[in-house]
Amino acid sequence: MEFTHFNEQGRAKMVDVSEKDVSFREAKACGYVYMSQETLKMVVEGKMKKGDVLAVAQVAGIMGAKETSRLIPMCHNIPLTGVDIYFEIIERENAIRVEARAKSIGRTGAEMEALTAVSIACLTIYDMCKAVDKGMVIKNIQLLEKSGGKTGNFIREEEKPWEK
Repeated sequence: MEFTHFNEQGRAKMVDVSEKDVSFREAKACGYVYMSQETLKMVVEGKMKKGDVLAVAQVAGIMGAKETSRLIPMCHNIPLTGVDIYFEIIERENAIRVEARAKSIGRTGAEMEALTAVSIACLTIYDMCKAVDKGMVIKNIQLLEKSGGKTGNFIREEEKPWEK
C-alpha cells in the first residue's frame, strides 16, 4: 500500500488532485446530540436563553462546511455548490439527529465538508444548551453517503446507537 500524504522525505504533503477529473460530488453525514428530557423540551419550545438553538446550529453547520480546509490540514479547499442541514427530534432518546449534505463540482469530494458541518452543528447545539445541561453527549458522527469521483458511490446503513 502506498501512502499518499507523504513526500519523498517522509513528511506530510497535500495530495495533488490536478490530474483527477472534475465531476459532481455529493456527501451526506449525520450525528447525534443526547441531552436531558428537560433540555430537549426547552430546545423544541424555543426557551433557551441564547436563542433559537436549531437556527443557530443550522448557520454554524453551513459555516463549518465552508471552513473545512482551514480546520483540517490536508483537506483541499473545494468549491461548494450547496450545503444544507436537517434536524430530527428523537424524543424517545432525548436526542437531536443532525444531518448535513454537501455538494460540489470539482476534483475531490465533499465528505469532509459534510462531516465538518455535522460536527460544528452538534457542537453549536452543545454550546447553546450547556448552561442547563453540561451532561450532553455527542455521538456517532458518520459518513452516510458519498457519490462521484474515482472511487464511486458509498452508502452506509446508519448506525443508530439506541438499536444496539
